Order: sequence, then structure tokens, then C-alpha cells
Amino acid sequence: MADDDEIKEYRWETGYEKTWEEIQEDDAGLIASSIHDIIQKAKRKRQEAKKKGTRLGMMRHIYIILDCSEAMSMPDLKPTRFINAIRMLQLFVEEFFDQNPISQLGIILLKNKRAEKVADLAGNYKNHIKIFQNLTKSTLTGEPSIQNGLDLALQTLKMIPTHASREVLMILGSLTTCDPGDIEETIQSLKTENIRCSVISLSAETRIMRHLTVETSGIYSAILDETHFKDQLFQHIEPLQATNTQECSLIKMGFPHGVVQDASSKKDQSMMSLCMCHLESNSETRNLSITGYFCPQCQAKYCELPVECVVCGLTLVLAPHLARSYHHLFPILNFIEVPNQQQSTHCFGCQKQFQDSDKHLYKCPKCEKHYCVDCDMFIHDTLHTCIGCSSVPQRPQMNNYDNNRIFNNVIL
Repeated sequence: MADDDEIKEYRWETGYEKTWEEIQEDDAGLIASSIHDIIQKAKRKRQEAKKKGTRLGMMRHIYIILDCSEAMSMPDLKPTRFINAIRMLQLFVEEFFDQNPISQLGIILLKNKRAEKVADLAGNYKNHIKIFQNLTKSTLTGEPSIQNGLDLALQTLKMIPTHASREVLMILGSLTTCDPGDIEETIQSLKTENIRCSVISLSAETRIMRHLTVETSGIYSAILDETHFKDQLFQHIEPLQATNTQECSLIKMGFPHGVVQDASSKKDQSMMSLCMCHLESNSETRNLSITGYFCPQCQAKYCELPVECVVCGLTLVLAPHLARSYHHLFPILNFIEVPNQQQSTHCFGCQKQFQDSDKHLYKCPKCEKHYCVDCDMFIHDTLHTCIGCSSVPQRPQMNNYDNNRIFNNVIL
């Protein structure tokens, strides 16, 4: 009852509360300008909610638990809940690894009161997308067991080092669960291991799922439609704020070089080997190859990066993987919302001409260029760099003596 008292109102009760009071007719008797203004506010709501100067968990280890019970065959999301969720998750996985290249993701399915792990924690998004594509042919039967799914994820995540972020994202369509024991014990174990659990409900909110997210500092959301489903799912792409118990430590990484050999020579044919990532797979994918990445510490071979070496435990990445994580450490500032007083006739990003319906413009606090709301969201969510700031001429470069001195200091 204490948790129910803390929750005064639900998300769907406040998201569009009394929006009819904001809709007003313009001089022509149309309401398009008011609706356009509401859409703009909804797009910027998530961006303005981000806190500055927070420590983020950039090395993320997340399990996606997908409900495959009979409840996912409901056609309220076209064509069914399950097919719609599969399509959304394919987009989510591709965007997730683009924004979090040094993270790992796994997949767990719930059906027939059991939990099945179909993908271990890995950093190759192509394999995960293939798994989701193959799941479209699977049958939806029985009831889910939330406790079995959480216990299966807990067995792997509790072995992850404490400097990494441990997360569980559950896509749930059923309102019931068939558990073998007390789920409260599982929730307390997740809380003890600092595993953050988030739930997206495709039907309605349930008390036990709300309790799970509150205890583990996760995010709970019940969707309204397909657009809202994508919006709630994609908010889990960016790293969440690190917990107080998450350690700060230096991480040893290896940067292997890709080796490509000529298969025409006999010498190179004798160097064909099997990569460690496919060593325990079935016979169809266990093919010898002459290309790959070799661990600089133990010389173990891998076909794709990033990956954690199974022999010596060294994290193997490429330089672009760390470079793509740079924007999480130093995000660009939020643009200032200013009223449209004809400061600029065109958006500096897309060159769209501002109309009377654009009541607000968005100005960069550094270069003072004006953008539309779509360019504002694109710059902060995808591009991660201001177009105006990057087009401003840089300061005069230093002479060769200063450049060589700084280069030598960095190398040393």
C-alpha cells in the first residue's frame, strides 16, 4: 500500500491532460497551428528532461525479455502485438549498438511458463537482428513466467563486473504470470545485485511490474499506440544515470588489427583457423577462415568486434567504437527555445522556410543559429554535433613547433 500511495497518477493520465484547452482557432478558423505547437512540445519534452553533469553507465549489459505467450497474438497492434514488437526491436537493436558500440545485448523469450535464452550477451547487432527475423515464424503458446525470465537474466548479469551497467528490458503483453516461487525474492536479489529492470507493457499496468521497476530504479510504461510504443522503447537507447554503487575503475582494453591474408598461396592456406566466437556453435557456421582479429594478449582469433576475449578476459574494441561513445561524455548543450519574431527566415539545418505556424525557434547558445524542432531533435539524438558550430572557421592553427611539442607530450 505504501507504493500505491507514492504513485499519485499514471503516465497516460498526465501525458495529454486537458489538451483541448490549448487548441484554439486561428484567423482562418483552422486548428492546425495549435496541433503543430502541441506536437513540438511533445518532441522536446524528453530532451529537456535530460540532466546535465550526470555520470552515465556507458558499458551496458542488457537483456531483452520478450513475451511470447498467447497474449502477444492480440491484433490491437497491427498485425499482432508480437509481429509489431519484433519490428520495433529490430530498429531498436540497430540504433542501440550505433549509440552504444561498447555495450552488449542478449535475448530471452517467455512462453509455456518457461524462459529460453536465444542469444547470449554479445556486441554484434547483425546476429541479433537475424534472431528476431527468425522469431516471426515461432508459435505463441501458454503463459509467461516472469520469475523464470528474471532468474535466467540474473544468473548471467550478476557475474558482470561492477563498473558495467546491468539492465533488463522486458516487453510484456500478458496480464498474468505463472511463477514457480515467490517473485518477491527474485526482485530483492535483483535489487541486491544492482540490476535495473524496466518494463514496457503492451496491454495495461500491473502492480507487480510497477513494484519491480520501483525497487530496481527502472522505468515502467504502458503504451497507448504504435507510435507511443516506439517512443517508449527508444528512450532506453541512451545510457541511464549510473547508480551510486556502480564503481569507477580503469578498464584494460585491447585494440587488435584485422588480418587479411591471400588464400592463393599455400603458406596462407596453412594458417586457416577457427575463431573463438564460433567455436561452440553448430557445424553449419563453424567454417575455417583466414581473416579475423587476433587478441594482442593471448592471440585468440575473433571474427567481429567488440567482444570480450574468452581466453584472457581482455575487452577487444576498435578505435571507432570509443569515438562513437564520445558524445555521451560531452553532449551538446540544449538549444534555447525562443519565440518566432522573424529572427531568421530559414532553418540553418534543413533550409526549411519558417511559417506562421512555427511559433518557436531553437537557437544554439554558442553559434546562435536558429533551427526548426525537427533539426533540433535530429542534432541531439542522431548527429550529436551542432551544424552551425562545426561550420564556423576554427582558430588559427599553431606553428609546427607547437604541434610537434604537443604530439610528443601525448605520445610520452
